[in-house]
Amino acid sequence: MSLQFISDDKGNKIAVILPIDEYQRICEALEELESIRAYDATKASNSEVIPFEQAIEEIEKSRE
Repeated sequence: MSLQFISDDKGNKIAVILPIDEYQRICEALEELESIRAYDATKASNSEVIPFEQAIEEIEKSRE
């Protein structure tokens, strides 16, 4: 992976340029991590579990 840094007038790194495939890999990993965190939070909350179909119905009703 070849990273390029952009620096300000004082030499402080303020941005990074990376290959698009690396950026996409990072985005996919972040999305997976967000899903894992949401799962963990739901599991820890001891929330009531409802069937998927019921959840969809409730969401659709709330949009009316």
